[in-house]
Amino acid sequence: MAERDYIGFATLAEQVHRKSVKRGFEFTLMVCGETGLGKSTLINTLFLTELYAQRSVPPVEQRIEKTTRIEKKTLDIEERGVKLRLTIVDTPGFGDAVNCEDSWRVCTQYIDEQFRQYFTDESGLNRRNIQDNRVHCLLYFVPPYGHSLRQLDIDLLRRMHKKVNIILVIGKADTLTPKEVKALKGRILDDIETHGIQIYRFPDCDSDEDEEFKQQDRDLKASLPFAVVGSNQVMEVAGRKIRCRQYPWGVVDVENPEHSDVVKLRTMLISTHMQDLKDTTRDVHYENYRAQCISQISQHALRERNKLKRESTASNHEFSDTDRLLLQKDEEIRRMQDMLAQMQEKLNSTSVNDSVIDV
Repeated sequence: MAERDYIGFATLAEQVHRKSVKRGFEFTLMVCGETGLGKSTLINTLFLTELYAQRSVPPVEQRIEKTTRIEKKTLDIEERGVKLRLTIVDTPGFGDAVNCEDSWRVCTQYIDEQFRQYFTDESGLNRRNIQDNRVHCLLYFVPPYGHSLRQLDIDLLRRMHKKVNIILVIGKADTLTPKEVKALKGRILDDIETHGIQIYRFPDCDSDEDEEFKQQDRDLKASLPFAVVGSNQVMEVAGRKIRCRQYPWGVVDVENPEHSDVVKLRTMLISTHMQDLKDTTRDVHYENYRAQCISQISQHALRERNKLKRESTASNHEFSDTDRLLLQKDEEIRRMQDMLAQMQEKLNSTSVNDSVIDV
C-alpha cells in the first residue's frame, strides 16, 4: 500500500495492547476440595510462588466440627512488563464435616454475591472504576481414592456449573499408577455426562491456527480432568532445579508430563485460555445472572402496575396521579421487556459457539 493510501487504523491492535498492558489484568480463581488434597501446594506450583506457607492438616476431631468458609488472597505478578492481579478464593473446611449436605452453599453464595456487587456497580454512576471480583474459574479437586465422583462432588458441581467455569483436577495423582489415573479419568467423565454437569471446554481452534497450536489443543482436551501433583520443594537434579516430591523409591518431577498434568494445567489456565475464561464469565455466566435480575425487577414492576390499576379503577377521578404512575410503569415494563429480549437474543447467539458445553 502506498504511503498516501495509508489511513492508520492498522495500529488499533497496538493501541489496545498498550492500553491493556498499562491498565493490567485481573483474574479470580476459586479453589475447592476437601482438606489434604494439595490445593495450596498446587497454587504455589502453578504460579511459582509461595502464596501459601506450609500448612498443617488439622486432626480429624477438629475438622469434623468446622464449616466451609471463604478465604481470599491477592497476589500482584509481573512478567515481561505485563501485570496480573491474581485473587485466590480458598474454601477451607469444605467436605470436612460429618454432615456435608450444605457444603456447597457458601461457595454458591460467594459467587452470587460477586455477581450482585458487579450488577450494582454497573448500574451506578461510577462505571469506569468498577472492580471485577467475579470468579472466573473454579478448580475443583477430586480425591484420588474412591471409585469416581462422590455425592458431595455431584451436589456442588450441579449447583455451580451454570455460575462459573469448572475445571476438574485429580489431586495427589502420584498415589495412582498411570493405568489407575486413566481409568479414574474415564469414570469421572462418565459421571459428568450421566448427571448432566457442564464443565469448561476449550473453544475450537480457528482454521488458520498453526499445526503446533492445534496439537497442543488436542493434548489439553485429551488430558481432562487434569491429574496433578504439587510440591513446595525445589531440588537440583541433573544440573537443573525442579519442583519435586522425594520418596524412598525415587523423585517425582511435578513438571514432567509423564508424572503429572501440572504443566498442561498451567498452560491452559494461564498461557492459552485465561482470557477465554474471563470472556465466558462475562458473556455467559454473568449475563445469565443479569437477565435473572432484570426479569425479577420487571416482575416486581408488573405487580406494582397491577396494584396501581386496581387503585385507579376504584378512584372517581378522570385522570388521577395513579393513572400517571400507571403510564410510567407501562413504559418501564416495556423497556425491561425490550432489554430482556435483546439479552436473550445475545445469549442464544453466544451459545452457538459457547465454550461451556455438555460433556
